[in-house]
Amino acid sequence: MNHSTTPAPLNIEALKGRGALSNPDSRFTLIHSEREQTWDDIDSDSPPRIITEVREEVAKSVITKNQSPDVPFNQSINPYQGCEHGCIYCFARPTHAYWDLSPGLDFETKLAYKSNAAELLDKALSSPRYKCQPIVLGTNTDPYQPIEREKRVTRDILEVLKKYNHPFSIITKSSLILRDLELLQEMAQHRLCSVRVSVTTLDNELKRKLEPRTASAEARLKVIRTLHGAGIPVGVLVAPVIPKINDHELENILHASAKAGANTAAYIFIRLPHEVKVLFKQWLETHYPRRAEHVMSLIQQSREGKTYDAKFGQRMVGTGHFADIIQQRFQLSCLKFGLQPRESGKLNCSLFGAPEHLSQLSLF
Repeated sequence: MNHSTTPAPLNIEALKGRGALSNPDSRFTLIHSEREQTWDDIDSDSPPRIITEVREEVAKSVITKNQSPDVPFNQSINPYQGCEHGCIYCFARPTHAYWDLSPGLDFETKLAYKSNAAELLDKALSSPRYKCQPIVLGTNTDPYQPIEREKRVTRDILEVLKKYNHPFSIITKSSLILRDLELLQEMAQHRLCSVRVSVTTLDNELKRKLEPRTASAEARLKVIRTLHGAGIPVGVLVAPVIPKINDHELENILHASAKAGANTAAYIFIRLPHEVKVLFKQWLETHYPRRAEHVMSLIQQSREGKTYDAKFGQRMVGTGHFADIIQQRFQLSCLKFGLQPRESGKLNCSLFGAPEHLSQLSLF
């Protein structure tokens, strides 16, 4: 299949609450098949909803090493594959292709959870060869997406990190993180955790189209306010910044987040790798047909004529006139609202130790 060609959208009524409008084959698929419309589809007054399927994955490893100089961490954990939040812009969508699944609707409806993640983490941290470095949860998919309520993989991981006094950070756009407030607060007292809350828009109508199964803007600001009140270092991540869709909100998002208690801030210019460019273009043409061409033009102007540029130092912020203006606006807003572009204090690795070692220390 030629992935520069936008596939035909499925029945819009059946896609309420979903971000993607189609299920294109992945870039690795050799055979392409399409479902033809039947008389049952035509006669049906209410087309069947696309339900979420969840499968168990027994993982072989749980800690991923980062090789990119663009992000300030070396280790991460992603408890889930796929994400029910359904954010149309999600740069992690193409990873579903490695599982012979579509980065489109499959990514947000066919999910997997790593049932042995906590066990693998415990084994890794107890190894005498392990060297402590902060771990980040939520770099690909949200660790607090809806299935976490039932599967509790993230919670189990946090329990293991607490057991070893291991420092960690969390990136999320879900209010479910407040379920673990007590644990986070305890860890924060020893500089062992921090949180970044992703706030993409303050407009809930846009949110329902852009990231349909995520928490509202009000709920995310409440998360920031609650974490700050509990003494947990919390920052805001404005991601992604999309030309002529949400870029005009940049200052308002930073201001609202600072008022809620965020002390750090970062932003990411929209990234459209692999199949995401097809899905996003289709989303634009469906929801914002009059400005779709202009939006894509500005993205390409900020990506050296392409929809995505993977160069280190550029892929997060873009280049060119429009990208430079976004960067200047961000920096000025951080100064105005008292936000730091980086964490003010590093997480504490000095308390890390195996449980036996910690119990011996407690005797003295």
